[in-house]
Amino acid sequence: MERVSFNISGPLLLKLRLFKDDRGFFFESYQATRYHNLGISPPFVQDNTSFSKRGVLRGLHYQKNFPQGKLVSVLQGRVYDVAVDIRRHSPTFGQHISVWLDDENHHQFYIPPGFAHGFFVTSDTALFHYKCTDYYHPNDEGGLCWNDPALNIDWPLDDALPILSPKDATFPLLAELAQKSALPLYESII
Repeated sequence: MERVSFNISGPLLLKLRLFKDDRGFFFESYQATRYHNLGISPPFVQDNTSFSKRGVLRGLHYQKNFPQGKLVSVLQGRVYDVAVDIRRHSPTFGQHISVWLDDENHHQFYIPPGFAHGFFVTSDTALFHYKCTDYYHPNDEGGLCWNDPALNIDWPLDDALPILSPKDATFPLLAELAQKSALPLYESII
């Protein structure tokens, strides 16, 4: 497995070792010791799967008091995946990382607690998998405006706007959230 780090501390892109032959392929999608050796050792307590059609944008989501780390991958399809550093007082606050995940590269993206996360589907459909380090708390969820100009995320949109849930369409700008102190603290997460 190859580990790729970024200019923002914490997130990692993991390029899994694939074994292919004329029957298909095999890969190990998770092995605790190997991930611990890569610096990913929180317990994963919940797995989620979502199915979306082309043009769907999910996010940017986070939890306020129970931040979730996520190990995400695409089982079918292709997505543009984004993680935004929303840890108050972080030296990279407001910066983001984007990666392509699909059913051909089988990469995984580890997003530590303290990041908002979202993805945009570019294939006809996508089956997306999340391993999470904390449980989903409906009363603790938060969100960040997907097209906040301050974030400068270059979503690979066609001419049409993305398909958003009503909730995702009304998320506030990062500056509004920072003023309300509705974001996780950098010092409490690292």
